[in-house]
Amino acid sequence: MRTPKILYPTERKIYKPELSSCPVCAQPLVLCNYLAWDKTVQTLDNVLSIASRPGHCTDPACPGHTMRLLSAEGQQIALPGSTYGYDVLVRIGWLRQERQATLAEIEDELSPRVRISESHLRYLYQQVYLPLLACHERQHWSKLEQAAEHYGGLIIALDGLAPEGGEPQLWFIRELLTSLTLRSGWLSQQDQATFEVFLGPLAQLPWPILAVLSDKQKGLVPAVSVVLPHSQHQFCQGHYLKNLAEPLAEADEAFKVELRKAIRQEVGALIRPEKPAEVPEAGVLTVTGLLPSPLATEDASTANPEAIPVEEATAEAREVVDSLTRRIRYLLTLKGRPPFRLAGIEMYQRFQEIATLMDELLTHRTDPRLESLSQGLQGALSPFAGDYQDLEQGAGWLSDIAAILEPPADNQVSGEQVSRQLRTYLDDLCRLSDLSPPLDAFRQHLDKVSISYWPGLFHCYDLKGLPRTNNGLESHFRDTQRQLLRTTGQKGQTRRALQRTGAWELLPRPSSEAQRLAVLRQVPRTELEKEQQRLRQHQERFRLHTRSVRCANAQLDKLRQHWFALPAQNSTG
Repeated sequence: MRTPKILYPTERKIYKPELSSCPVCAQPLVLCNYLAWDKTVQTLDNVLSIASRPGHCTDPACPGHTMRLLSAEGQQIALPGSTYGYDVLVRIGWLRQERQATLAEIEDELSPRVRISESHLRYLYQQVYLPLLACHERQHWSKLEQAAEHYGGLIIALDGLAPEGGEPQLWFIRELLTSLTLRSGWLSQQDQATFEVFLGPLAQLPWPILAVLSDKQKGLVPAVSVVLPHSQHQFCQGHYLKNLAEPLAEADEAFKVELRKAIRQEVGALIRPEKPAEVPEAGVLTVTGLLPSPLATEDASTANPEAIPVEEATAEAREVVDSLTRRIRYLLTLKGRPPFRLAGIEMYQRFQEIATLMDELLTHRTDPRLESLSQGLQGALSPFAGDYQDLEQGAGWLSDIAAILEPPADNQVSGEQVSRQLRTYLDDLCRLSDLSPPLDAFRQHLDKVSISYWPGLFHCYDLKGLPRTNNGLESHFRDTQRQLLRTTGQKGQTRRALQRTGAWELLPRPSSEAQRLAVLRQVPRTELEKEQQRLRQHQERFRLHTRSVRCANAQLDKLRQHWFALPAQNSTG
């Protein structure tokens, strides 16, 4: 066992209650002849020895006679039982969440002023700071009430973070008018019964829920209609467009794979990785360091193209062709991001631009390698012209639908107008003739998916404050994951952090360190203890989620002790 470090306080403070009279009978308070607590506290500025002398009412008949009143200022220095000030807790949270500092970086920054270990930093952040934030979030009922009175109700958005490794899914409910977190936690299943339980407390709020924004999960839609039957359920238009694009994206991916295969077959030998003849070490390109690669020398004649010698002109032409091969190699690596960025379509278009440029270059100067590249590229592209036209037409349909759903900001339209315009456009598509079988199937898919989304696509145009998409929550999820990845350094640790403390990591926090310190000091001790108990109960699920043999054996020993402490019960028969 390590020897405890001795702290030498630089200042002694004994706090007295700010009240001078009993809050019940108004009689003068008398200070007790003992200290309620006496401890050493580390703050960011110095080490304090602080104590509190309670006050009490001397009238035995007064109900306040048994109360022991303490100093509010003294209790805001540090939490009960903690030797670290609130300012240290807030600085740890600020560095972790806003600067994405690792525990080692936080320890390096605090060590000149505070004696603390990396393991204790982790404890203070997870077991104290995050529960304090959750308690602070629950103190905003007045803000919620003001928004409900001003807008006539509340608007909520909910979404789930995709689970990892079969673990429960993390779900988040935010009130959009105030950005307050209503619920954040894990669901072991995503069926109607589970969603009804998760949404149930919303129905008990004293204010109406005007609208719900979410994706179109199978079990969520009926759950919202049961728990919040009078709310408008807006489906995320971003997910609607992604579902519309699904068959087109699959066809585009297959198109890209075949196009890439054809191009590599035709010009693969011409676009192999560079091996410049002027570099002695074949395959070595630009090198820096103590022994850098030599720089190419420029001749003054390059400033005047008419004076370029034949040898240098050949080298310049070779560099142009090399640049085109680099471009071709890059284009072969394109990846798509549906619904609007389709890599197959983009790859074909960019290769057509390269082929057109090559033809233009060859009209000025012949080059065997450039001619081979041009012929090979055109030969690879020509069989794909028909498929490209189909994909391009389907992508145009998607763009038109997206434009209908997102009218110009200065054009105020109603949900009925957008609905009628979209229905007219889909009907016009159904009347098109002479379509290829893939395009005809895609047209039917657009109509089928639109009908399934129709009841929840247009509420956002009639209700102020209701977004068209759920991108706000998805962005919040991504930001939290990026923050955790930066602070943990590994994807595996990020995943574990989301599983174990993700509901608390997602909570909003005050924008400045000073504001954070002020609000966390106001959290009642009883509320903090309840929140810490919630956190411990959740983390209990992960006691045996460890690859450490020592830790696992210790937990198994505890299970064995609990089991044998139970009354013996032998099986019979």
